Amino acid sequence: MKRLERGAMLLLLFIACARSPAATPPPMTATSGPRITLPDGFTVAVEIAADDETRAQGLMFRDQVREGTGMLFLFPKTGDYPFWMKNTLIPLDMIWIDESHKVVHVSSDVPPCKADPCPSYPPNAPARYVLELGAGVAKQHKVVTGSTLPFQGMDNLIVR
Repeated sequence: MKRLERGAMLLLLFIACARSPAATPPPMTATSGPRITLPDGFTVAVEIAADDETRAQGLMFRDQVREGTGMLFLFPKTGDYPFWMKNTLIPLDMIWIDESHKVVHVSSDVPPCKADPCPSYPPNAPARYVLELGAGVAKQHKVVTGSTLPFQGMDNLIVR
């Protein structure tokens, strides 16, 4: 009898667990490594592109940018850095940032390039950094020209 009761309890427990919806955890925000805090406090973990090779590759051939992540392009000096979307498979937000970490230009929902020649997307002002995020992220987190974006975890980076 005890075996039957134990079996029934296990069956009920199994049914209850199977019917309860799986809780989806909220997206995690970056707490270590290179990261940037957006105006609404959301923190983005960033891959760093600090030399010619990684800046040229960028986010090419990727089919997604995971939520809470992006790529930060670091340049050796302030300048005019137009970007293009050759071999980029997904739309992106591009955010040009000056030396004081102030946003100087935002291009939102930039489409992938489907055929050569690919258009170039220039900023309206000199910048030292360019942040690429998935399309719509800048608007979602209130990134606009004039926003200040604090950088964390980037003290010892070498830019070439």
